[in-house]
Amino acid sequence: MTGNPDRPRRVYAPDFVTELFRNPLDPGYAEAAARRKARGGQSAATRAGGFSARTIVLVAAGFLLAIAYHQTVAAHPQAVQTRNNLVNDVKARQAETDELQKQADDLRDRVSRLRETALAGTDLADLRAQEARVGVARVRGNAAVIRLTDAPTQVDPVTGQASTNLGKVQDRDLQAVCNQLWHDGAEAIAINGQRLTSTSTIRTAGETILVDFRPILSPYEVDAIGPGDLDKRFSGSATGQLFRELVTDYHMQLSVSHRNNVTLPAAADPQLHYATAVPSPSPSRPPSSPASPVPSSSKGR
Repeated sequence: MTGNPDRPRRVYAPDFVTELFRNPLDPGYAEAAARRKARGGQSAATRAGGFSARTIVLVAAGFLLAIAYHQTVAAHPQAVQTRNNLVNDVKARQAETDELQKQADDLRDRVSRLRETALAGTDLADLRAQEARVGVARVRGNAAVIRLTDAPTQVDPVTGQASTNLGKVQDRDLQAVCNQLWHDGAEAIAINGQRLTSTSTIRTAGETILVDFRPILSPYEVDAIGPGDLDKRFSGSATGQLFRELVTDYHMQLSVSHRNNVTLPAAADPQLHYATAVPSPSPSRPPSSPASPVPSSSKGR
């Protein structure tokens, strides 16, 4: 059977892979290359102008980077010197504070010796008991030791930045521990050597915890003198259970132990404030009203 000679002959294209190897350049790219070749001189001028513009931009960027680098390098020694001066100033103030605290402790010991010389017997025993109770005297005894440590800081492996540490010990954590120990019968408590009194404060300033305005750092050790089973009482309390959950969920580190013959230092003398009664004027006597006659009782009904 023969086809119609006037009918256009159908051409079958080769498969895609064969065509790809035969004509690797897309027709659109070939057409654009042909147009550039036709414009010849104009294209060369355009390329020269573009090259000059890129060169100027790169030179300007390099110049600005050089200036920025020079200023950064020039300012680095000054920044380091400023930081060193601040660090030295802080260390000097800390040393001065420690020296003043030592002088205050010496004076307090002298006052105590003079007071003990003046007092004797029952009065002296009562005084020592009151000083130990309010925290202004050293005490010794068996203690429960609760040690809290911040969880390790996790670093994002992609960005390299530290993530929020939910296992970091907060001021409210130490408050909860101390309140539970007081509730369980503690007679004296110290946090990292800072003795607590009835007016003590546990607060956060920035990233640092302050006990009576003195900074303390992790690990935080709470020593509490009290009953012999104080450590077991704390472990079995609701607060102890809460901290075990924090250890499991956020990897905070907690240890509860018993230690014999622990000496807790005395707290600084409290700043006492005395209240005085304000005299009030004597109440004015109300004016006397005329006495009303007493009705006479009627006889009979």
